[in-house]
Amino acid sequence: MTGNKQHQTDIDHMRTALTLARRGIGMTAPNPSVGCVVVDSDGHVAGRGWTAVGGRPHGETVALQRAGDKARGGTAYVTFEPCSHQGKTPPCAQVLIDSRVARVVIACTDPDSRVSGKGAKMLKAAGIKITEGVLKDEALALNAGFITRVGKGRPSFTLKAATSLDGRIATRSGDSQWITGEESRLTAHMLRARHDAIMVGIGTALSDNPSLTCRLGGMDAYSPVRIVADSSLRLPLSSTLVETAGKVPTWIVCSTDADENTANALIKKNVHIVRVEASSAGRPRPEAIAQAIGERGLTRVLIEGGGKLAGEFLHADLVDHLAWYHAPMLIGGDGIPSAAAFGVEKLGKAPAYVRSGLELVGRDLYETYQRDDGKKT
Repeated sequence: MTGNKQHQTDIDHMRTALTLARRGIGMTAPNPSVGCVVVDSDGHVAGRGWTAVGGRPHGETVALQRAGDKARGGTAYVTFEPCSHQGKTPPCAQVLIDSRVARVVIACTDPDSRVSGKGAKMLKAAGIKITEGVLKDEALALNAGFITRVGKGRPSFTLKAATSLDGRIATRSGDSQWITGEESRLTAHMLRARHDAIMVGIGTALSDNPSLTCRLGGMDAYSPVRIVADSSLRLPLSSTLVETAGKVPTWIVCSTDADENTANALIKKNVHIVRVEASSAGRPRPEAIAQAIGERGLTRVLIEGGGKLAGEFLHADLVDHLAWYHAPMLIGGDGIPSAAAFGVEKLGKAPAYVRSGLELVGRDLYETYQRDDGKKT
């Protein structure tokens, strides 16, 4: 096979592996979601796999099990560098070596210090040919949450908003159901399923009494962890979130001095209490929230409301992505804004983003953005 043809073949198989990896997004924390395609020595696909729910087994293991003896002398396409350390499962690099594959194509290096470069080195030492960097940018983007947690000690945060054209999430009286159409609400449930957790502020939890689950047909099991930022533990024991905490993991992030008796009552209802440092205003500091939930293994968190929580995370420069639904209506300046004031005085200091997607969903416009790391301040 000529060099150009081999390169195109590598791209095609890696693109398939990335598609497989996307199936696990939002369900593999604290591990990355990895896709793997095993091609036999004749060039035929022999096995496919992706990281299972909860992060095990890994994608390489699944694909190699499906390929069986056909992996011998073949090529494995992996979206993330195979792990080289012994965890709850054997190192994927060793599993690849034991399968007798002749070549491994890797999209990107694992930034985890336990792995970074070691997996590829282990494969090379066993005589396996290595090709690295095939569709690297796509692979890094796919596991941005994992990479952020490893590099910064926190998950990546996506701020989701459903607003009028003038950026309002409710009228001045608080009426908000529904600004966007049914089609948008359905896609928002899929967005929930693709994150490890959904987070709201106590104001939203009290006013809406939400369930924060994924309510698409057949996807109840994909509901992520539910997090409420509630400094003084005001969430009632009778709330939907507390009453269903035994079925869907529910965390409350409160200040370190929140009432112990109230906390114990919530714990008895299966709520997980996370105590963090509070700001001068008495609310949990966004930086402290980010670190605490990152330490607990979360890699992708969807911030759903309300305006105060959004403003605080924007002010702390912790919002990595935006998922924005614009409804074709105007509410006016006396409506409730999507983000509370967070002190921007100069345009050069405003959080900046690059649009990554644009589509029409029913009657609404849905836009996605990612942080503009090239912004000059």
